[in-house]
Amino acid sequence: MNKSGLGESLPITKEDEELVQASKDIIKKLYKPYWHVVGSALRTKEGEIYAGVHLEGDIGRTAICAEVVALGKAISEGETEFETIVAALHKETGEINVCAPCGMCRELTTDYNKDINVIIMRQGQLFKCKMMDLLPEKYCRD
Repeated sequence: MNKSGLGESLPITKEDEELVQASKDIIKKLYKPYWHVVGSALRTKEGEIYAGVHLEGDIGRTAICAEVVALGKAISEGETEFETIVAALHKETGEINVCAPCGMCRELTTDYNKDINVIIMRQGQLFKCKMMDLLPEKYCRD
């Protein structure tokens, strides 16, 4: 663990910057207040990118996170090996920033790859680590 309490910081690559941009681009394009405010992009081990937006419902518990939409799109296309995921929040001011995934997204993405990387913001900078670093004591069926 480093002084931030998270695991090792992994280097941010050009591909990571493109992934961040893809998450920002999709939410900028599809932003709809209260309905679509988070965009996510997922990169497979082969380098394919799948992006999605969060789906809000009139009943809060029916909402589906952007990370889950991106993961579902990838799986629906036959993808099985995932490398990195990122989400971006579109604020009402128009500002779009990388945000950390919620607990359910941390659980779900690690169900499909316990070694998946995630890009978040730490102290105003992009920070890449293993999703498991954000999910101590993961629930397991075993």
